[in-house]
Amino acid sequence: MSASVRMLRALAARRLEGAVRRLKVTDRDLERGPRRDADVPVDGSAPSGARSGARSGARSGEQSRPDRRRWLGLVVVSLGVAMIIVDSTIVNVALPAIIRELSITSTDAQWVQESYTLVFAALLLSFGRLADRYGRRLLFLAGLLVFIVASVLAALGQNGPELIGARILQGIGGAAMLPTSLSIINAEFRGRDRGIAFAVWGSTIGGTAALGPLLGGWLTTSFSWRWAFGINVPLGVLVIVGLLLLVGESKGADVRPGVDLGGALLSIVGFGGVVFALIEGRNYGWWGSLKPFSLPGLPWPSGVSPVPVSLAVGVLALVLFVVVELRRNRADQVVILDLQLFTITSFRNGNVAAAVVSLGEFGLLFSLPLWFQNVRGYSAFETGLALLPLAVGSFAASGLGAQVGARRGAAFVVRLGIVLEIVGIAAIGLFARADSAWWVTVPCLFVYGMGVGLATAQLTGVVLVDVPVAQSGQGSATQSTSRQLGSALGIAILGTVLFTSLGSNLTSALDGAPGLPGGQGSQLVAAVVDSAGAAIPSLGANPATAAVADAARVAFTDATRATAWVAVAFLLLGLAVSFSLGRTPGQHED
Repeated sequence: MSASVRMLRALAARRLEGAVRRLKVTDRDLERGPRRDADVPVDGSAPSGARSGARSGARSGEQSRPDRRRWLGLVVVSLGVAMIIVDSTIVNVALPAIIRELSITSTDAQWVQESYTLVFAALLLSFGRLADRYGRRLLFLAGLLVFIVASVLAALGQNGPELIGARILQGIGGAAMLPTSLSIINAEFRGRDRGIAFAVWGSTIGGTAALGPLLGGWLTTSFSWRWAFGINVPLGVLVIVGLLLLVGESKGADVRPGVDLGGALLSIVGFGGVVFALIEGRNYGWWGSLKPFSLPGLPWPSGVSPVPVSLAVGVLALVLFVVVELRRNRADQVVILDLQLFTITSFRNGNVAAAVVSLGEFGLLFSLPLWFQNVRGYSAFETGLALLPLAVGSFAASGLGAQVGARRGAAFVVRLGIVLEIVGIAAIGLFARADSAWWVTVPCLFVYGMGVGLATAQLTGVVLVDVPVAQSGQGSATQSTSRQLGSALGIAILGTVLFTSLGSNLTSALDGAPGLPGGQGSQLVAAVVDSAGAAIPSLGANPATAAVADAARVAFTDATRATAWVAVAFLLLGLAVSFSLGRTPGQHED
């Protein structure tokens, strides 16, 4: 063999070895997590996190240099999330003024409150998938525009149906924004930056949930209930400008044709039906009808509770949804929810933990405002001030959670947050009295708020840490839906505990009380329970029933304490579930 041939063969062999090495490097990059590079912005450039990572050698494990635009974009997205969270709580304190001015019926008043939550929970999953397919910033922006228009319509509403319609539109806009905000964060941030970003997002959720009653009380008292909706307009315009300037567009890499219309409809009917049943079970009866029910403009059979019907329809729709999604998955068709995500341990266990923890968290936020106003006699604005320590604690937890998470891992921070929630709620169960001073609940709510800020933010990170970025819209929407179902179940269970305990305690206190004619005691108990304690101040203003009002305050306080202990039990269950989360090594990857 000639020397020239041997040289050519040696050169070819070296080139082949180099090609093999490059292929191996590519394979390793893919194995490290397809979520990192499978998600490409629509302008063809790398995601901002990938750009900064490339500049600073993030592929070798170094932390990317912070990008100021990304962090300003996070502030913008968090402000948008704050708008929809506040709007879910602000109406509670504005509703009495709305009823007086518009002269709406009790049915309309109930739908003003519940239509937003119901539509919001029903659409989360569908909008999460749409965000992956058509663009996250685009869907967030579209949801925001719908939300702003709906807020204007609500502020200008002249009757119940107009206000209910505006609230439904608000729910649609909010459902497009919440899961999309998470998928934007998941696509934009990496490693430790992602943990900090989720901490900011989580503290926004916890803090603004407590700020809603304060803001609503102030606007309603100082101006008009209409400003509780109108304030969304200037804030929304600010968020729109920030989105266009600071947040890049991205979407999933799935380009398969077709849409999963059947899955979308089944998920809407399923989650909407289940959430409605959980929220309204106490009001309308879990089986027999407790009071008449009617849909706006539509008749309903008398004596029939809508709750079991809604629950049965919802469960059946969800079973069919799973069947349809499994069939489409096997056929490699586009789906609303890729059920293979539940094979990811962190995603599956994290969603279970999120639902259980939300069950304990939001049930308490349902009972405390009632206790402050109807037992302690606080105004709507004063109730907001009393809940302010919760918001302060939640915001304070954002920096702490990121620092501790960087050293000990996100799962540890989740458990720490749940423990703080347990301590705060247990303290309320121990120390709350009918004549408690305002400062008694301040440290309890501050500790509880810190727990909410830690657990909410880092649990979100745990759920999404191993979800491919290309599917982050689905993943974000699923965990948001888990939280909504958990909170609805919490309100259902803890609300039942609250009012059952209130009725039982007050009945015992009034049994055989002097000065009460036969049968009047049961009527007074029904008045207090049916009004969720709102009848107590009027009873106290009448000298003939002042003693009844005192007994009702004690009974309501004891019921609130019982509710706190049930919430503690659910959070202990959530703490136990959190140990299945294990370590989250992906949290520290680039």
